[in-house]
Amino acid sequence: MWQDFYDSFVLNFIKDDRWKYLTNGLAVTLKLTFFAVLLGLVIGFFIAMVRSTYENTGKLKILNAICGLYLTVIRGTPVVVQLLIIYFVIFGSVRIDKSLVAIMAFGINSGAYQAEIFRSGIQSIPKGQFEAGRSLGFNYSQTMTNIIMPQAFKNVIPTLANEFIVLLKETSIAGYIALEDLTKGGDIIRSRTYSAFMPLMAVAIIYLALVMLFSQGVKYLERRLKKSER
Repeated sequence: MWQDFYDSFVLNFIKDDRWKYLTNGLAVTLKLTFFAVLLGLVIGFFIAMVRSTYENTGKLKILNAICGLYLTVIRGTPVVVQLLIIYFVIFGSVRIDKSLVAIMAFGINSGAYQAEIFRSGIQSIPKGQFEAGRSLGFNYSQTMTNIIMPQAFKNVIPTLANEFIVLLKETSIAGYIALEDLTKGGDIIRSRTYSAFMPLMAVAIIYLALVMLFSQGVKYLERRLKKSER
């Protein structure tokens, strides 16, 4: 049994340096996740501010309607369909880097969820904080910048960190546009060796290790935030 395991290990990872498919794929996966989260942060923060401004002041009605439509469409359709539409429909006749397409697709998708995370953080702040800002002579923008957003951002940091973990796993569908991420790397090994168990298990273990690592980071961050509140 051990000899079979060893032979399978050598065939799948050592021979022809096939382990590089996993390491190179992991680098692609982490790059996609990182930049997609940053894009999602920008989109999510902007939409949250628009919707919160409309709810509190009644302004930006048209922009709020556009943001509401965006949230409905993005959260109501699968991310893999969005990825395929962006790659094969929107950029179907244009030569464009596949990584950029994937970052855009995952960032736009994540932005819809991050928008609601930010908005819930803003709503968690008592209305009296707005009144306190006004009593200090701040206008609405100054109140949001100096009083509301620092508290709201602190409240949503753990949830944003969890969104990062979710996005990390969602990038596993990047292979649909022939992008060689971690999952695709395992699939390439499988196609070369005709052995599915070991390469796919390796991919699953790597994802699990990454998720456990980031989950521990989120727990540590939550403990730090609780201590700072005392």
